[in-house]
Amino acid sequence: MAALLEMRGISKIFPGVRALDHVDLSVERGEIHAICGENGAGKSTLMKVLSGVYPHGSYDGDILYDGAPLNCRNIRDSEEHGIIIIHQELALVPLLSIAENLFLGNEVAKHGVINWAKAFQKTGELLKKVGLSEAPSTKVEKLGVGKQQLIEIAKALAKDVRLLILDEPTAALQENDSQKLLGLMRELKAQGVTQIIISHKLNEISSVADRITIIRDGATVSTLNKTDITEERIIRDMVGRDMAHRYPERVPNIGETLMEVSKWNVWHPEQQGRQVIHDANFHVKRGEIVGIAGLMGAGRTELAMSLFGQSYGRDVRGSVTINGKAADTSTVARAIGGGLTYVTEDRKVLGLVLEEPIARNVTLANLPGVSRRGVLSHRREKKVAEEYRRAMNIRTPSVMQKVVNLSGGNQQKVVLSKWLFANPQVLVLDEPTRGIDVGAKFEIYGIMNELAAQGRGVVMISSEMPELLGMCDRIYVMNEGRIVGELSKAEASQERIMALILQSEGKAA
Repeated sequence: MAALLEMRGISKIFPGVRALDHVDLSVERGEIHAICGENGAGKSTLMKVLSGVYPHGSYDGDILYDGAPLNCRNIRDSEEHGIIIIHQELALVPLLSIAENLFLGNEVAKHGVINWAKAFQKTGELLKKVGLSEAPSTKVEKLGVGKQQLIEIAKALAKDVRLLILDEPTAALQENDSQKLLGLMRELKAQGVTQIIISHKLNEISSVADRITIIRDGATVSTLNKTDITEERIIRDMVGRDMAHRYPERVPNIGETLMEVSKWNVWHPEQQGRQVIHDANFHVKRGEIVGIAGLMGAGRTELAMSLFGQSYGRDVRGSVTINGKAADTSTVARAIGGGLTYVTEDRKVLGLVLEEPIARNVTLANLPGVSRRGVLSHRREKKVAEEYRRAMNIRTPSVMQKVVNLSGGNQQKVVLSKWLFANPQVLVLDEPTRGIDVGAKFEIYGIMNELAAQGRGVVMISSEMPELLGMCDRIYVMNEGRIVGELSKAEASQERIMALILQSEGKAA
């Protein structure tokens, strides 16, 4: 089969960093081609070169598309060739309708006048293609993330896509939505649409990809055919070593109860009378990693955020004790002062100030720690950030580097550093490994184990059940705002967790 795309010897240099080093990529017509690599390996940079985000002349190497040289000056150039990229952060306007989003910048118009009847008709046809039944007039803000991903694909189809690039398309999706999207990718393949997928979910890649190209440290390591694809081979090529154990070994040293939450109730911040958390009771011991499992919408994040300074919810009731004393968690500052911190699942929006340097982000939650008589010491701030850079292995040439320029795994380490500098007793980690690669995940797991070894308590919320089973000493199971079960490490399994969820639904019915 002839190649639709060939990228030869692509190199891209940023100040102080060689992001791509003579990368080669060949994508055949009609195939689904996966690109794998650790965070910072150069995957997204390579796709930005292809799609014109980094224009011709800003990189070295050659791109052949349909057998002819491709020299894109911008995204519009690449889209005219049928190359469409869907970024991990969706580019939809929430307050506009589906139809308006689908044709934004690509309006169905004549002499400057939009033909709304035709736009709505085309929208209906495109929505049907991606398996959605919503009305074209529906505002995007009313839809879940899974449906928004499908709308992004419909938007690509509206532009006569020939090569569709999906960057971490399932990172924020629950299992059902992920399977729908992968099914749609197979349908598009059957229709002749060539696709490139970047993903950290190795099981999904193994199931959908025809071939995989693996990139490490900005260079091509290998390209595997479907018959050669195994998770073990992908991991070995990605990280440069075998990872026989996905989770670092740990001998728990669990002490007395460190935090106890009793009769915790939370009501929805906007919907009058709707209770979100019902009589939640749980505890965390010193040196223990406690998991909270549940399906999307079970209330795990709402529970965690309401505990952390009532960052979520209204009319929050219940009690929290830390170290045997009543803890005031009514504001974020008081929660931090009491020894409780929360690492958000949305690091880019809620966890970091992306345009500020690493040093500023690391010290944000404990400014008194780098101040004297109310005056911030930049020297002390930089020194603290350097200590955490070394301790957390944050890959950066300088702590004055803006956080926006870091990979996802390194950004997550900056968030953890910020909260560790606040010296917490209990850390609640909400999806701590979302959107980061297996190598960076292993490092995050190691940090969690170290925190437990220091006698702190760790609460881990995760949608990945194998992760909870691999890391946690105990697991609480949530469903519809209630804690419906508790399992020891020996008792826990994916089947037991799902059984508790299904049993609770049966009781509720």
